Amino acid sequence: MTESKEFALELFDTLSRRRQMKLDTISKEELREIWQQITDNSFDSRLQIFFDMVDKNADGRIGEAEVKEIIMLSASANKLSRLKEQAEEYAALIMEELDPEELGYIELWQLETLLLQKDTYVNYSQALSYTSQALSQNLALRKKGSIRKIGNSLIYYLEDNWKRLWVLALWIGIMAGLFTWKFIQYRERYVFKVMGYCVTTAKGAAETLKLNMAIILLPVCRNTITWLRNTRAARVLPFDDNINFHKTIAAAIVVGVILHAGNHLVCDFPRLIRSSEEMYTPLGIYFGETKPTYLALIKGVEGVTGIIMVVCMIIAFTLATRWFRRSLVKLPKPFDKLTGFNAFWYSHHLFAIVYVALIVHGQFVYLIRVWYRNRHGCILQCLCACI
Repeated sequence: MTESKEFALELFDTLSRRRQMKLDTISKEELREIWQQITDNSFDSRLQIFFDMVDKNADGRIGEAEVKEIIMLSASANKLSRLKEQAEEYAALIMEELDPEELGYIELWQLETLLLQKDTYVNYSQALSYTSQALSQNLALRKKGSIRKIGNSLIYYLEDNWKRLWVLALWIGIMAGLFTWKFIQYRERYVFKVMGYCVTTAKGAAETLKLNMAIILLPVCRNTITWLRNTRAARVLPFDDNINFHKTIAAAIVVGVILHAGNHLVCDFPRLIRSSEEMYTPLGIYFGETKPTYLALIKGVEGVTGIIMVVCMIIAFTLATRWFRRSLVKLPKPFDKLTGFNAFWYSHHLFAIVYVALIVHGQFVYLIRVWYRNRHGCILQCLCACI
């Protein structure tokens, strides 16, 4: 945070120097003009600001020491430790590339020439603080062959995203393990002869849903995340990406619901109803001596709680999308109340109903009637409700 403040102060000093401001305070009009300059996404504007940040004496020229300083500052602001460590090397590369006559300085047009090279790897209309990283990567990659370029790009990506990658790999691995375990378990049961891979897929998806419903609220426990950011765990866990992980888990829940509910409604139930009396008889202990109708299966506790959960999730997930949350969708009155942050916030409280229905649903799950076999799911579901 301190380093980000330093970058912000450096940016403010640059814009103040450009306007020849000598005071420590600014008027509302001056603040508005500075804000317009900062938010101007044009290439020329950002390049000029970057150059002015480096050119502290405003002589229209920048030397190697000034280039190194701004690389260090932007690397600190963006937590790019590797770039910070190699700031001197990158500054030397920039000067070597743009100052072949060894005059000891470069000018604005030379920076523009470098940034507009066709093999530039960074979008220069993005945040200003990434410009020095862009310069460094462009220079480093231009001096190598195509394979080396790809290799270095991959290395940069891994160094910047390794925390996210290992967490995602672990999470996906756990889901895959749970799905496979339940899939194999039901493939060995008699019900597989009646319902086939529909039931194995539905049950496998159910295991991933239990996991994701248990952890989806953890990334948005603000006090806990704030505390964890100040612990050693922050060295290996990307706590600043908590909202993105929350959204990723939500996406996995959507996939799980489609696989679980879809296979039950479209495949399992029809195959059960169409089965012969001989094949149905062993399943009578779960569905009753008389073969149930499709409506009877839907009207059961399992079906009703499942429908309640799906409806609540559809409402909450829809109103949480960018279009509704930011009021990008314009609806006529009174439906305009369905857009905006308030609609998103209050619709998320429907998950209290979802968790209650989930616990009930888990206790009346199809094909299991012994309570302790549901225990692992019940523990996770109770954890969800407590969160």
